[in-house]
Amino acid sequence: MVKTRVVVVDDSALVRSLLAEIINRQSDMECVGAAVDPLVAREMIRNLNPDVITLDVEMPRMDGIDFLAKLMRLRPMPVVMVSTLTERGADVTLKALELGAIDFVAKPKIGVADGLRQLQDDITDKIRIAAKARISRLSMPAPAAPAATGHEGVAPRPAPASMGRLSTEKIIFIGASTGGTEATKEVLMALPADAPGVVITQHMPPGFTRSYATRLDGLCKISVKEASDGERILPGHAYIAPGGMHLSVERSGANYLARVQDSEPVNRHKPSVEVLFKSAARVVGRNAVGIMLTGMGADGAKAMREMRDAGAYCVAQDEASCVVFGMPREAIAAGAVQEVLPLNKIASHLIDHLRATSGTALSRV
Repeated sequence: MVKTRVVVVDDSALVRSLLAEIINRQSDMECVGAAVDPLVAREMIRNLNPDVITLDVEMPRMDGIDFLAKLMRLRPMPVVMVSTLTERGADVTLKALELGAIDFVAKPKIGVADGLRQLQDDITDKIRIAAKARISRLSMPAPAAPAATGHEGVAPRPAPASMGRLSTEKIIFIGASTGGTEATKEVLMALPADAPGVVITQHMPPGFTRSYATRLDGLCKISVKEASDGERILPGHAYIAPGGMHLSVERSGANYLARVQDSEPVNRHKPSVEVLFKSAARVVGRNAVGIMLTGMGADGAKAMREMRDAGAYCVAQDEASCVVFGMPREAIAAGAVQEVLPLNKIASHLIDHLRATSGTALSRV
């Protein structure tokens, strides 16, 4: 067996030792080096040519984010971030995912040794996924054109278009896992302010989804928030399943409501796409639109078939644009999908489909 070669980068000797021990216990991977900071890691990567690196965020001489940005521009490779479970840690981790990190592991602030040992299956699963993931080089951003700006120099988001002309019956359901934070962002940023309500399950642990929703809310024309139990699902809004909780929808009279529940994992996931998509099939039926984005495994594939059988319109991200073509492939294999599309075409295709089938005058972005 050819083993996955891993370099661990962390300024904590304890964390380096624990991660190396966890990795070396696996029959299909080995820790070939452990670096105290990015400058040492740079030489290890050059000399050892690893398949995957695990990267701490806060380190001396150069922090993990600066190193990751340089790495993804000059020598793109699979990276799994190891971040602290704090609000700041969540913000920095989301930045790392934007830069091209495949996934992250949230290490506890206290009890690090026991915490990492309890996370060993999660850590090694993410290393395996990263080793097979599609990696792209980080391009330098183009210079921004001068624009009228609002508070603190940030271009103001356009005011939402009137929602009176949009049918409130349609709901868009999105499921995603590995690579999905950026894929979901791309879809949501391309939706107009008068889009139908959007309900999202992204595999993510507690403590990160609130920061993720806040980040998206500042980028999108629609409003984005972490879902709360019992709230109405409204056009022009997106609702993200809280980490560690299941999200589903139910109907109350003419309204659709979000249901957030702390029940057992489904398909080993919590939140689970299966839970969300099953409720879409049961409650929303032909008024639902399903989107399956990049991710490992099969969570949501069977329920998406139920959505299609109930009359929903379902699309999946194509292999070429996925970080991991797992969940979309399983949905396609289940016969759940009418269209397979590149990520950058999903939102515009969806708008055209809704306009053609409902007669709704959706705005173009």
